[in-house]
Amino acid sequence: MAGSQSFGKRENEKKKQAKRLEKQKRKEERQAGGTSSPDDMIAWVDEMGNIVDTPPEQRAKQEVKLEDVAIATPKKEDTEPEPLRGRVEYFNASKGYGFIKELASTEKYFFHITSAPANIAEGNIVTFELERGTRGLNAVRIVPANQ
Repeated sequence: MAGSQSFGKRENEKKKQAKRLEKQKRKEERQAGGTSSPDDMIAWVDEMGNIVDTPPEQRAKQEVKLEDVAIATPKKEDTEPEPLRGRVEYFNASKGYGFIKELASTEKYFFHITSAPANIAEGNIVTFELERGTRGLNAVRIVPANQ
């Protein structure tokens, strides 16, 4: 009963054998094609970033004067940041913190009672500035907006 295989097993064996023969055939074709030289394996990149098999043309190099090279970053203009507008979304006076929802982007920012005016309440429209805190951006220098 050594020769009794199911139909599926015989088909799988035939497929495996066909793959082996195909692989062997491709290997023989590569070997018959001859060896490739290292020059055939070199590729260049053109001005547009495409890989090409021809070397780039020798271009005339532009001479750059040392005085023309700037080694500094441009000065930052001294502009005062414009305060953001928002609405006090949540405020708890006993705990001493709250959240302001920015009107332009609907982002919420934490604020502490020390950076808010004494008469702040939920629903007030305020202007504020942002400052990086330990857990993200915090609203600071909070002022009630003129309506």
